[in-house]
Order: sequence, then structure tokens, then C-alpha cells
Amino acid sequence: MKVFAYEYASGGGFAGRPLAAGLAREGDLMLRFLPLLALLLPGIQILASRDGRLPPLSSIETITPAPGEDGFALFARGVAACDAAWPTAPETDGILERLAHETLRQGRTLLGCRPAAVQVATSKRATAHALRAARVPVVPTFALSDGPPPLPGPWVVKPDDGAGCEDTLAVADWRLALARLQADPDRLVAQPWLDGTPMSLSLLCAEGRSTLLSCNLQHARTVGGELAVEGITVNAVPDAAGCFAELAAGIAAALPGLWGYVGVDLVLTPQGPVTLEINPRLTTSYCVLREALGLNVAGLVLAMLRPDGHARVHSPGDGVPVRIALE
Repeated sequence: MKVFAYEYASGGGFAGRPLAAGLAREGDLMLRFLPLLALLLPGIQILASRDGRLPPLSSIETITPAPGEDGFALFARGVAACDAAWPTAPETDGILERLAHETLRQGRTLLGCRPAAVQVATSKRATAHALRAARVPVVPTFALSDGPPPLPGPWVVKPDDGAGCEDTLAVADWRLALARLQADPDRLVAQPWLDGTPMSLSLLCAEGRSTLLSCNLQHARTVGGELAVEGITVNAVPDAAGCFAELAAGIAAALPGLWGYVGVDLVLTPQGPVTLEINPRLTTSYCVLREALGLNVAGLVLAMLRPDGHARVHSPGDGVPVRIALE
């Protein structure tokens, strides 16, 4: 099988535009799995794409944007040359959903979440509605048209389809949240602040089922109201009570189109974990899972193509915690 591995920021998504250096560095971290696939999995060939302004990838066949070729055309060209595609891209502006559709349009195997699931996960508001309907704990999420209720305490306002803490602002109360929504009603959503520990989960999902790989701590800070994650400790928390596996199972059942590696951002409150958003793609935590768990997660994703490939591989908390600095 020949697999096209496309990481948007470092792989040509910014062709014809200024290259976002920070995103490209993070993208390079995610591409660490390429040599593992080539060396550890017999019969797997890798094709990657590369922004021509970055150093070439060693020992990996790559394609670069042709003059005038944008990132989507480059992706389509790479998909056409392979049997399967593994796209990693932001959900913002429907980018990841578009890449998933293109893979299936060409009749290739999609090593990622199905377009319908990506569409829901792209929107924090749609995610909250889907999970609430399935009785999965999720933070209430309001657009201006929903008429956000005057709940006491701080609120958080963010883009509905933003990635991570992009343009995320904590405000003191409901009135300030409402004012920000009124300033950009088509783009922003508001959520009441949840007291607790910011965390994330690394999952494998398929056909409405989930395998919990690791429970990760997010080291967040607020400066001038702006939220940022300055680091992540991957595999930091065991799931002794099973509450994280239960949450993961509920999410996978609510969105059965989630497939392959999936990240979940959450807050661990005194009442239990509450979902903030679903990332239907590789996340930064993925970059050190081999170091933390001793697992070739990319190989596990490919094994999921077999009927018996989705199996519990370890207990969360096994292995060692590994910290990633993001700033």
C-alpha cells in the first residue's frame, strides 16, 4: 500500500502565501511517523508533500507545489498517486473536511475521520448539540442566535471553527460575552467558564467504538484575557476510575464517523470530565506517543483497516509521561 501523508502547514497548504513558521514547525513534529511507517510496516510506501521553502524530508519520497499550484491541487495530485491518504489539516474554513471528501471522491482509502464527522467536529456548537443529544457531558455552547442565558461567572468566547486556543478570550461575565458575540455573530460562540483541570485525550476510533491511548494534562495560562496552552504532558494521568474511557466511548458512539486518531479537549471538573471540543485529526500529543507509550500509533491506525484491528492495546497510564513545550 502506498500512503500519501499530507500535513497542511508544512506540506504545501500555504503555497502562494506567507508560510506560518510556527505551524510548520508543529507540522514537522507530526510527520515523525513517516519513517516509522516505512521501516516498521512491511509493504507500506510513503509519499509526502513538502513546502519548497522548508528543508527536504530525508529518505522519504516527496512532492512539492508546482508553480501556481495551491495546497488543494497538490493534495489531489498526491492522492491520485497513492492507494490511501492521511490528511492532517485545520478544521477552520472546512479545510480538513474538503480533503476528506477529495480522498473519497478519488476512491482512495481515507486514513482519517469521515467527512460527516469532521463537519460536526469542526463546529463547537454542532459538537455540543450532538454530544448533549447523546447524553455525553459537554460544555454548553451558544451562538448569538441561541440567546445565551445570563449564567453567572466568567465566560469564554472563541471562533466556532477555530483550532486550539486560536482567538480565544476569557471575559468576566455574560454581558461581555454577549457584546463580543454581537460584534461577530457569524463567527463566534460563547461558553460558560468551567472550573477544573484542562486536559486532553488521545484516542483511536472506528465504527462508533473507541480505544483510549492516553490522558494528557494541558498547561494553560491566561494573559490579558487571552487563553493559551504553553505545554502538554502526554500520558500524565491514569484512568483508574474509568471516567475518561467512558467519556471516549460516549463520544465515539455519538459520532460514529470518527475514525483513526482523534483528540479530545476537556475540563476535569469535580463532577467528572466535560468535553470542550473534538479534534478529528492528529494533534500535538500524537508527536510523543511512541516515546510515552512504546507504541507505533501510525501502525495501529493502519491495522484498523483489518476487521480485527481495533483492539485495546494497553492501559492508559502505562509507560511514562512526556512533556511537550509549545512556547
